Amino acid sequence: MSNKYDIIVVGMGPSSIFCAYELIKLNKYKKVLLIDQGKRVEQRNCPIEKTKKCVHCKPMCHITNGFSGAGAFSDGKLSLYDPKDDDLHVGGILHKYIGVPKTKELIDYTDQIYLDFGADKKLEGTEYQDEIAKISKRAEKDGIRLINIPIRHLGTEKSHEVYERLERYIEDNGIEMKFETAVKDLIVENGSIKGVKIIPSKYIDENLEEDESINYEETIYADKVVLAVGRKGANWLVDMCNKHKIETETGIVDIGVRYELPDEVMKNVNKYMYEAKFVGRVGPFRDKVRTFCQNPSGFVSAEVYDNNLTLVNGHSYKERKSTNTNLAILVSHHFTHPFNKPIEYGRNVAQNLNDLGAGNIVVQRLGDIYRGKRTWDYELENNSVVPTLKSAVAGDITFALGYRTMVSILDFIRAIDKVVEGFGNPDNLLYAPEIKFYSNKVIINEQFETNIKGLYSIGDGGGMTRGLMMASCSGIQMARNLCD
Repeated sequence: MSNKYDIIVVGMGPSSIFCAYELIKLNKYKKVLLIDQGKRVEQRNCPIEKTKKCVHCKPMCHITNGFSGAGAFSDGKLSLYDPKDDDLHVGGILHKYIGVPKTKELIDYTDQIYLDFGADKKLEGTEYQDEIAKISKRAEKDGIRLINIPIRHLGTEKSHEVYERLERYIEDNGIEMKFETAVKDLIVENGSIKGVKIIPSKYIDENLEEDESINYEETIYADKVVLAVGRKGANWLVDMCNKHKIETETGIVDIGVRYELPDEVMKNVNKYMYEAKFVGRVGPFRDKVRTFCQNPSGFVSAEVYDNNLTLVNGHSYKERKSTNTNLAILVSHHFTHPFNKPIEYGRNVAQNLNDLGAGNIVVQRLGDIYRGKRTWDYELENNSVVPTLKSAVAGDITFALGYRTMVSILDFIRAIDKVVEGFGNPDNLLYAPEIKFYSNKVIINEQFETNIKGLYSIGDGGGMTRGLMMASCSGIQMARNLCD
């Protein structure tokens, strides 16, 4: 491997992958390197299917690290847009930099790439417009907005196949990929990026002293470095921003639960839209609360982040099915002066919940929250809604979720229950913690460049995007910016 490249991209999630794809098409740079802590997509697997519990894989979680990032183990939904709408309501703020029309063009372009590499041609949420309009009207009466946009569902297992084809394409076209490698530091001199310092991932978990770790360190140089670290890398990105004085502004952290209920309750929503995006400002605090990542006939899952934090998520497969739907209910937390550490706040919430569950996800029945009591294992065994995450520990999430967060979630559930009968059934399950980490938003210009010359930021980690499609689009645009 050379130690000098034209471009280094840190991370191999969707934003990085599509940046590499477009760089190949534009054919301006000959020496491009992608770096990730995890493994190739075909080597990634989660042992929980066999062990029935999270074993905290070392040196890091296979679900959140490796080629295609957390996207490979997600439900694999690509959110498109409503052609009749003159704005974009999901996916982050990419359109704030390049405009709505150009972002829509990017979505179309990126969607076609996914199709070329094997994505399902079927679009969800396009057939039943009259029925969707009725649901939307009912929701508006209770201050809830229903955002309906077409969705292309890859499916968790099919996501692997699509991304494996992209992995081969990138490799076959001369872009180098360095797996199981962590970027220990950035090299910044006189306000310009010069490269990165890397170390084998296997040494991250060894608690090496600083002088010991130098023995494994390698320096790679490039005058252009793209940070595409995703939410998994948000904590690392905060450290880099603090150390190298990369300008940021206080961001947000989304904190909430994974909610599981019977398919029968959600059958119309699942049929008409596949994923309904409900958004509202309910309760006394008027915080933004939203549903996210809905998985019809899906499975609740656990994933491990830095420092062994275990978070809950959800999957839906094309062929493997349960009888439950799961979705996230997230409350956006915007902190004001003098507090500017949203990630640390979210981590503390997650750590407290992990402690309550002895390192596992905590699950509680909705009715038990209303009764002011914890949930017990024997109660779950006789519950009408059977948990799909078998490693979850019955307990009391209200010990760790803040009052403001909990009130907003419960008020939101009550509001949605008026729209979807049964959404507030006492036997429905809340798993915690579900937290979406973003770093303090990295300040970038229209070329996505930070205040450090030659250093760029794209994707979810730096606060630009949320979700597979918009992260992928940011990668395409990043490549075009680099080639202008």
